[in-house]
Amino acid sequence: MTLVVRGGRILDVETGALNEGDVVCGDGKILAVGPAAAAGASAGAEVLDATGMVVTPGLIDMHVHLRDPGLEYKEDIVSGTRAAAAGGFTSVCCMPNTQPVVDHAAMVGFIQDRAKRLGVVNVYPIGSVSKNLEGRELAEIGDMAAAGIVAVTDDGKPVWNSELMRTALLYSSMYGIPVIAHSEDPHLAEDGQMHFGTWAGVLGLRGIPGAAEASMIARDCMLAELTGGRLHVAHVSTELSLSVIRWARSRGVKVTCEVTPHHLVLTDEEVSRSAYDTNTKVNPPLRTAADVEACRAALRSGEIQAIASDHAPHSPDDKDVEYNLAANGVIGLETTVPVLLTELVGKGHAGLAAVVRAMTAGPAGLLGLKGKGRLAVGMDADITVLNLDKSWRIEPAAFQSRSRNTPFGGWEVRGAAAATIVAGRVVQRNGQLSD
Repeated sequence: MTLVVRGGRILDVETGALNEGDVVCGDGKILAVGPAAAAGASAGAEVLDATGMVVTPGLIDMHVHLRDPGLEYKEDIVSGTRAAAAGGFTSVCCMPNTQPVVDHAAMVGFIQDRAKRLGVVNVYPIGSVSKNLEGRELAEIGDMAAAGIVAVTDDGKPVWNSELMRTALLYSSMYGIPVIAHSEDPHLAEDGQMHFGTWAGVLGLRGIPGAAEASMIARDCMLAELTGGRLHVAHVSTELSLSVIRWARSRGVKVTCEVTPHHLVLTDEEVSRSAYDTNTKVNPPLRTAADVEACRAALRSGEIQAIASDHAPHSPDDKDVEYNLAANGVIGLETTVPVLLTELVGKGHAGLAAVVRAMTAGPAGLLGLKGKGRLAVGMDADITVLNLDKSWRIEPAAFQSRSRNTPFGGWEVRGAAAATIVAGRVVQRNGQLSD
């Protein structure tokens, strides 16, 4: 079946140009793009009217916790990929801290099989650096790379053992994949609940200094320089961390980074403003206004290559407790697009092209996702259609995700994913998912 996305404003993520035209899809690929593209489509083609909307490459979230297998009461591949489709994402990369851990090829195959049978968007597994995430022994990186992982990480835990991290960077470079680092000095961060600063003192909560993140980034950059490996810093959150990354790049180190929507929008004051709402408890913690502005500036300049939600579903039992006992993490697949369109694009903190590039071409390039990240003939027919004018209220009760742990519940937003197209098939249209 041929699909025509007709009459939308097609976004060139590299130049920022918006040109009205059509996108024609067939056999899972893009067949034509441009003002007269629909003219060559078959008479019986399915038509999606995108008049007045923005047509972009399919959005990619390179940092998602699907919790499957082992923690399906929080999320699973069905609910997680439905949440992704609802939020406009055509591809997600899932973290390995499941039960059992994704630390060998059989687990990679298990996730790929479940995603193919049950998922509604593309799922790319990420393998662990160490066996069982214990930080002692290297996982089977070569076997997992052959099975199809796109990166390795012990996300949720730093690789504290420097020799293990050195070896991981060396081995991963042999297979052309990056090591994604959860950058945190565990001693500086021990028992921390929020950012170490004024608001931690006011609220009586133990703080985590920005140096806990930046110091580990500095170590990992030095190890990446030593080995020639590719380092990707997950959820960067401080001005100091960005300075360290700039220093490393000036030395030729192959280091990239991502930022989350919550670190682009919220500050540590939100913990006080929300009266200790545990949905503000994340790791790394929400930082200062200066850190938020530094991340926004780095996104605008291209120093930050990707926006990733760090979608971390938790059950009420994990969050409906005292702040110091609550689990870290928030969900983001269904809130990323409206929050960023409202708070960044709508308020002039970042341009539409910069935001979309960081969720399309950016992650596709970082992870080597062939056929993804651009709207061009021959590329995979993964497309997101954005309605920049839709005003609505975020209602967690209506989420496709099994979890509700979001700090954005009740927010009035402007902008939404009007359609999500995967391999030329419309899987979500105006908030309704296809069966």
